[in-house]
This record gives sequence, C-alpha cells and structure tokens, in this order.
Amino acid sequence: MSTKGRVHGIIANLVIVQADGPVSQNEICFITSGATRLMAEVIKINGQNAYVQVFESTRGVKIGNEVEFAGHMLEVTLGPGILSKNYDGLQNDLDKMDGVFLKRGDYTHPLDPGKKWHFKPLAHVGDTVEAASWLGEVQENAMPHKIMVPFTFKGSYSIKSLAGEGDYTIDDTIAVLLDSNQQEHKVSMTQKWPVKVPITAYREKPRPFKLLETGVRTLDTLNPIVEGGTGFIPGPFGAGKTVLQHAISKQAEADIVIVAACGERANEVVEIFTEFPELEDKRTGRKLMERTTIIANTSNMPVAAREASVYTAMTLAEYYRSMGLRVLLMADSTSRWAQALREMSNRLEELPGPDAFPMDLPAIISNFYARAGYTYLKNGKTGSITFIGTVSPAGGNLKEPVTESTKKAARCFYALSQQRADSKRYPAVDPIDSYSKYLEYPEFAEYINERISDTWIDNVNEVKTMLQRGKETYDQINILGDDGVPIEYHVVYWKSEVIDSVICQQDGFDKIDQNCPMERQENILQNTLSIIRSNYQFETFIDVSAYFKKVINFMKQINYTEFQSEGYYKFENELKALLKEQNIDLG
Repeated sequence: MSTKGRVHGIIANLVIVQADGPVSQNEICFITSGATRLMAEVIKINGQNAYVQVFESTRGVKIGNEVEFAGHMLEVTLGPGILSKNYDGLQNDLDKMDGVFLKRGDYTHPLDPGKKWHFKPLAHVGDTVEAASWLGEVQENAMPHKIMVPFTFKGSYSIKSLAGEGDYTIDDTIAVLLDSNQQEHKVSMTQKWPVKVPITAYREKPRPFKLLETGVRTLDTLNPIVEGGTGFIPGPFGAGKTVLQHAISKQAEADIVIVAACGERANEVVEIFTEFPELEDKRTGRKLMERTTIIANTSNMPVAAREASVYTAMTLAEYYRSMGLRVLLMADSTSRWAQALREMSNRLEELPGPDAFPMDLPAIISNFYARAGYTYLKNGKTGSITFIGTVSPAGGNLKEPVTESTKKAARCFYALSQQRADSKRYPAVDPIDSYSKYLEYPEFAEYINERISDTWIDNVNEVKTMLQRGKETYDQINILGDDGVPIEYHVVYWKSEVIDSVICQQDGFDKIDQNCPMERQENILQNTLSIIRSNYQFETFIDVSAYFKKVINFMKQINYTEFQSEGYYKFENELKALLKEQNIDLG
C-alpha cells in the first residue's frame, strides 16, 4: 500500500507534507488540488515531514490537500521513439499537448504505444545476458536503436524465448528471460530508469583521447575537445553562447544530439524548435532533427523543472551511449539550473554559500559533469557522451560561483568576450582566456601525433603565444601611440591579427566557412605559421598595416572558397605573389 500524506505547509513551490508512512529521498509524489494532480519530488525528510519541490505552480494548493507517494524516483521512459521529440523536463511530449501554455497536471506519454517497429534479433535463445545486453534492434529515423535487457536487472539471465524478425509495438513482449532461480521475466522494448542515478552499463578501461571535430576552428585548432569530453561556454548576454552551441550541434561528429534548454528565454527555445527541423544533416543527407531530441524548460516554466530537465537529458544520453553511439549533449544554460538549486536551498533555510548558492554547488556540478565520458560496453563496443554546457554569469562576471565551480569540473573553457562580440569578431571565444586541458594529456598528444603530426601541439602553443604577444603590443601602441613604438611592435601586432582573422574568426552564414574540416584546419594553420615565423622589412607602420590587411584579405577569400578548388588555388597563388614581395615562400 502506498504512503499517503497531507499538505502541512507551503512556501512557493516548496511544500511540506506530513506523511503517514515511509518515504524515500527523491521519491515522487502527487498533490491533489481540486481536479488536478501536481507532480513533486522529495528533497528533504525530517521526521514525519517530507519537503517536496513541486514541478508546477502551487497556486490553489491548500493546507490539508491529499498527497500520494508513488514509491519510485523521478524517472524517464526509455525505448524507440525518443528521437525527433520535443520534451519538457519531465519528459512530457510537448507536441501532444494542446494550447499555447502547458496546463497544470497535464502529463503525456513520452512514446507512441501504438506505433509498430520492425524488430531484428541480435541475440539467440539460450544466450547468457545481463543488464544492458543487446537483444535486438529497430531502426529509429535511420539510426540503429538497440533493444536491451533492462538496466534494473541484476545478475545473469538466459534467454528462454526471443521474438523473431517482425513488427511489434513497444509494449509487446520480445523476450522471456530466466534468472538463476528459473523464474521468468518478460522484456519489452521499453523500460524506466531514475534520472538521478547514472546508467553504468559498461566496463572501466583506460579511455582513448580522440579529437571531437566541431568544424569551429577556434575550438578544434586552439582548444580541442575530445570525444566523451566536457566543456562549457561562459559569457555575457549577447556574446553568442546559444549560436555557438547551435553550430557545434549541427557540425560535430556525433550520432545523437540532445539539446537541453534548462531555463533559457522562450524566444531562444522557439528558435531551436523552428530551426532544427529545417536543417539538413550533411552527415546523413536527412534532417538534423531526425537524430536530435530537445528537452525544453523555458524561463517562464516552474523553477523546479529546470533541475529535472538537465538530469532527464543526461539520462537519455546515457541510454543512447549504452547502444554504442556517440552522443553530444548541449545544456543552455546551467546558470538557470544553479539558480533553481539556490531557490530551493534558500527555502529549505540551508546555510548559504557564496552569492547564496548552496554550499555543495561545486560537488553537484562536478557529479553531473562526471556522468559524461567515453565508455567500453560489456560487449566490447564503445559509446560516449560529450557534454558542453553554457553559463550565463550576471554582468559577464566570470568570477561568480557557477562559473568558478564549473571550471573545476569541465576540461575545456570557452570564454566568450563582450569586447570581441561588440567588435563583430565571431565566434567571440577569447583565444587567450580560453583553454583546453586535453592539450596537456599525454594520451591526447600521442593521438594527435599519429592523427596529424608530432609538431601539432607545439604549433598550437606557438600560435597562442603570438596572440598573447599581439595583445601586449597592442596595449603598448595604444598607450604610446603609433609613432612611440618600434615598427617591430606593429609587425607583432599584425601577425596576431592574421591569426585572429584567419583562425579565430569564422563566418557562420557562409556555406563554406561555417564548417571547417580538420584537413582544412591543418592547411590553414601551416599557412598562418609560415607568415608569422617570417621576418619583414617595412619603412613605416603605415606600410605594415597596409601589407598585412592585404594578406588577411587573401586568406579570408581562401577560407570562403571550396577547399582545393580552382578558386582556392587562384587566391592561394595571389597570396604567394604578395608574400614574395617580402621574400617569403608559402610552400
């Protein structure tokens, strides 16, 4: 018999429930308010009182309202049909809901129980299986969707019967398993899993460090992220966090894309809904939305659902990772999630940390980022979750608690600069403040030496050093004036401008330049190095700027031209002719 209770106190969306039986931490309950049942989650237990955060507006809830505990944690439904869906943070299918605004207590099934899927068995009767073992697969929007032994199963099982190839619904029995006591367990295509418990259906092994190509030069060349890696993008409003995330989603080498809009402005989320279904996927020739799932929780939705949305997105990502797929998870913005944590912490009257955020905020963020990663599955296959979140620090202050806590957890730091955004230098990733710790890993160095060359990391560090020197000389020129510094200072500054203009800046509206493959980035870096390593002779600083502006113009034209095409070689030859004026051989 399920535990019941009564509403004992109400503080905004925090409700105190007096329970008449046992209650578990993170258990789900439903509060009856008139004809509406509101979903809530237990976040604290004190004696008979259970403190629950309600995922809906608590308007109309009264002292004495009945509460029923569900006996399970907040969970998602896993099975075929997740791709191309637009969910809210509780995995309600938004496309099934009526009206412009969500109705309180209106919950929908996340999958289509009536749709039939063509099932192909991968296992055989008599095989020994365990949790997450692949029983068969169906095609989900041209992606292989593995039907697995439920993650809740413990120990080994033998397959007593397995459905043959054919069409089945998600609730049809496709296998019967026998446990060690010879008890039968029916398995369908669907299963449930709590969102705050990581799916760990893999074996621990040393992980490889493979570059995840995003097509964005300032990331791939200067601050690379690896497959299964973590990164985050902090920056002030208007600096381009969402746009950069969209670019990575479209172009990155991933099988599945999951976008979690956890508390963003409604207009930005609407852009995702309208833009993604229209985008063509260059990898498959189909629509990008066919391998994308969107978890939407806008800023005008209940605060508590922001926390649920990030965990729901991560659990769906772990599910697809268990199928041996590469998943890219984007969260925009984790600051809104942290704000939800702050509000609940304050209502619980917990001891506040910096800026009133919870004292354990760094641990919460670290634990969440730790769920990403590259894994070896039990069948020898591999899967990965690459997680990139955004942070929206108030006033662009990168020293605030959420940014500082995330820096400790994420391996890549892509700092967006308001100054670069105002100067129309997009993407506005500051090449000096940003970093990738993967460049320091010997495993990544070994991989990049084999993948590209054994001088690649040294070349990248040389470019970064020149950018730093360029910034320093620019500051001195501003203070002392153009005539107050040697011409060599102008040369150094303009060399850094070549790097900035050709590598760091990219045109997202140009069909060619918006996505730069690694082969082309190698070529661009080598050409840029030839230019910055050369010595120049100029009479005046005016000659310096005029000459390098021509160099930058030719190199930009090359970036806009299809790689190794007739037009490409035309602009390259013109650049070589210009460089020969200074006795420089581009090679």
